[in-house]
Amino acid sequence: MVTIIGNGMGEYNFSNIELDFNQFDRILCDINFQQNRDNLLKLKYKEIKEYILNNFDKENILYIVTGSPLFFSAGTIISSAIPQNKVKIINNTSSKDYILSYFGIAENKVDFLSLHGRDRIDLTKFLTNQYTFILCDDKSIIKIQEALKYIDKKDIEVTIGYKLGYKDEIIEQLDISNISFKAFDLTQPYILLIKKLFIPTAIISEDNQFETQRGMITKKYKRNLSLQNLDLEPNQILWDIGAGSGSCGIEAYKRYKVKTIFFEKQPLRCDFIRDNLKRHYVVDTQFLEGNAEDLFETIEQNPQRIFIGGGGEKVIKRLPYLYDRLDNNGIMLINAITLKNLTQMLNILNETKIEYKIFSLSITTYKGKLDLVEPERQLFSIKVTKN
Repeated sequence: MVTIIGNGMGEYNFSNIELDFNQFDRILCDINFQQNRDNLLKLKYKEIKEYILNNFDKENILYIVTGSPLFFSAGTIISSAIPQNKVKIINNTSSKDYILSYFGIAENKVDFLSLHGRDRIDLTKFLTNQYTFILCDDKSIIKIQEALKYIDKKDIEVTIGYKLGYKDEIIEQLDISNISFKAFDLTQPYILLIKKLFIPTAIISEDNQFETQRGMITKKYKRNLSLQNLDLEPNQILWDIGAGSGSCGIEAYKRYKVKTIFFEKQPLRCDFIRDNLKRHYVVDTQFLEGNAEDLFETIEQNPQRIFIGGGGEKVIKRLPYLYDRLDNNGIMLINAITLKNLTQMLNILNETKIEYKIFSLSITTYKGKLDLVEPERQLFSIKVTKN
């Protein structure tokens, strides 16, 4: 039998646990705990898991986790790996419960995520609710600073909860863009609570909501079709090549919560992209200024989606490279508005035996009281799926 209990908030000890420890054959906990007992084993997570899986039906085991076993805890992972009738979970105060009680915040106003030991931010939970609660490790601050670089500091309120439950706990607001790392030992347990002070823009944007150079923007109807054909899913990585105003990549983030990496070389358009990222409160994004074909190799992680809306002949020549960079089951969508570019694209794809589908879109809109005809340039789209 296995009993899994949290030690609550505070130092790495058992002072918040009301159990008779003598009833257990073996007590397991993390190596950071300060307690010592004859039947106590301090182990790393993998060793604890292995011990429990090998002995749950032979011994009466107590597994003590930090905080709550029900909140981003190894306790629930291990409990799911053994029969339900062989495990019992006893809850305790989590950092979430502690900080929400401190401020009197309802749980339905908060999204929770963990960056502890994780490389990526879950964009479905980051700045989507009024509050974002983040369980952090020593590398989390830098990741969050990078994710918030296009968010003005007046538009968010960040609170750190440092060493919660300890005698020297700190709960205070801070400037996340200018935090003093000397003030905190980030190897100690801490959380961040971010309050969203801005009102997000509409998920589906009008063209006039983007700063753009001489109308260099994928218009609304074509933008909608392009995003639909990319089959985007949350937290995927999207490369927006020849981004122009950034409208496609920005709307991809707002609708689908993808991480967009923008490539653009024209200086004025680059300025507009930066303005648009701020205007639409885009987070966890990357913007690379310069010739896209020279910048692809600087990105280590492969994309799941690639959208090519511009970039010229040099980008077209690198279509086979971009195909190779796509993850398996990834999608590349290439838009062309001239037959010359379309022909170049098809020749390269055919030469390298990359399968594709092609379709065209012709749109005419009618504006003003007189319903004046305003035709848009015909759009050719090539869709490549990497199997």
